[in-house]
Amino acid sequence: MELFLLSNGKLADDAPLLGYAQPQLHAMIARRAIRSAVLIPYAIIRGDQQQRAAELSASLGIQVERVQAFASPADAIAQAELILVSGGNTWFLNQMLHEQGLIGAIQRAVRERQVPYVGWSAGCNVATTSIRTTNDMPVRSSVVLPALGLFPVQINPHYLDASVSGHMGETRDERLAEFCAVNPAESVIALREGSFLHLHDNQLRYHSVRNEDFKLFRHGEPIQGYHDARALQPLVPFQCV
Repeated sequence: MELFLLSNGKLADDAPLLGYAQPQLHAMIARRAIRSAVLIPYAIIRGDQQQRAAELSASLGIQVERVQAFASPADAIAQAELILVSGGNTWFLNQMLHEQGLIGAIQRAVRERQVPYVGWSAGCNVATTSIRTTNDMPVRSSVVLPALGLFPVQINPHYLDASVSGHMGETRDERLAEFCAVNPAESVIALREGSFLHLHDNQLRYHSVRNEDFKLFRHGEPIQGYHDARALQPLVPFQCV
């Protein structure tokens, strides 16, 4: 199984989509001789889904087709060499994955056919067991459906630990700590912009283009930052390096 779980799509408006992860993504595409990819763009509500596909094609150097271009979504995944899951609204994305019959289809493709999965923002969230640590509004459904479960730990993308003067609401740290208090058996990996987890050959690695840490939230333990994946070893069945 090969996963790329990215916090975000771009570091700047004029940057190429997934540009900060291009070295690793291009290496994977070359290693597997991938010529095309299927994009799942359901999370994009206000943007242009076809433009997103074109941007990805330019960034990755391969043909990228939206899942809607195929006879059925399940057929698209059955034929896919690479699965790309865009950011946007996580609630709507997860709902559509269920309604279009894609949960099982993606799980089989990734686990049985070893099709690489690349998800950023909402696409990163749905790769975990649930979307309960998404940042997104509006909430599409009050029912929190299971997600893909490809990765066993909750992730919070777009993580920011800055404190804004005059803001009296909860900080991100406080919200994630509360999640762990309510769900003491679960942990949360908080990924900053420009960072991602890469699983390949059962080895899990952490990358940050800005050389920043990720935060790990666990109930009853201090919030700590780490610069490599070894801190995740007790939480995952992979070799963390």
